[in-house]
Amino acid sequence: MLDDRKLAILRAIVEDYVSTNEPVGSKALAERHALGVSPATVRNDMAVLEEQGYITQPHTSAGRIPTDKGYRLFVDKLSTIKPLSGAERRAIETFLAGAYDLDDVVSRTVRLLAQLTRQVAVVQYPSLIRSSVRHIELVPVAAGRLLLILITDTGRVEQRVVETHGELADDSVAQLRALLNACLDGRSFGEVPLAVADLPARVSAEDRPVAVAVLSVLLETLVERNEEKIVFAGAANLALGDFSKGLRDVLEALEEQVVLMRLLGEAGDPATLTVRIGAENQLQGLTSASVIAAGYGMDGQALARLGVLGPTRMDYPGTMGAVRAVARYVGQILAGS
Repeated sequence: MLDDRKLAILRAIVEDYVSTNEPVGSKALAERHALGVSPATVRNDMAVLEEQGYITQPHTSAGRIPTDKGYRLFVDKLSTIKPLSGAERRAIETFLAGAYDLDDVVSRTVRLLAQLTRQVAVVQYPSLIRSSVRHIELVPVAAGRLLLILITDTGRVEQRVVETHGELADDSVAQLRALLNACLDGRSFGEVPLAVADLPARVSAEDRPVAVAVLSVLLETLVERNEEKIVFAGAANLALGDFSKGLRDVLEALEEQVVLMRLLGEAGDPATLTVRIGAENQLQGLTSASVIAAGYGMDGQALARLGVLGPTRMDYPGTMGAVRAVARYVGQILAGS
């Protein structure tokens, strides 16, 4: 275990290196920070920190920079999550509250996170698996065709065309729409198949083929569209980071939805904030990156996750505060939608 003085020195090294992107020397530390000890003592403590793997010397006669282990200790033991200012909180709330549907919420969220943190922002759509039915609409669009619109409690909208192979009277469409909503309103997606099992028998024999066609498309939608959808923004911010050697690998990873899903991790407690630093990201090409992610959701249940990816040299307290705040606001917006 490190004593308080060495922890203070490590904190100072991390903060100075993040701020300046220059290796930090003992003389500079003693001058910039009120450590209460001489440069010689700082130098001795830095030698201990280096021996224990918390800092390293990138070049001979240079200062020291934090290692992944040093950043981890900083995050776990030293840093506090930096609260956003009142102006920042109001700006976030106003910007996100202007969204008119789920796609707009996600689009605004990913752009906002990238701007706040100056990192790559990643946002996962709420999974259909965790959703419930809010409303189903059937709209005739052409002879022998209906548009099936499925709206979830999280604001997600799925649309599919149903081939009915024949004309369908307006009152028949209205009856089928009413039956579907009566059966499914508030049902979780896992409950849908059983809930609609006897629905064809509740319509006239003449309309039964159409009901079967609609149910077939609805069930296919639940199965086929359960894949996680992820968007990202702020890739240009990578040029400002420390990816001179691994930028190509990071860009390739961002193009893979599966990789992004694994980066964000599983949606658990919305209050949980996770930080993975450097080699803790066991995905090829991302061992020089850090990922900060949080769940967002409603009623204490996470529906999905969002976060940022950047170099290990990042402002952890500020970035953690921004990710946590944005996740909380997104959850509030979905709860009120």
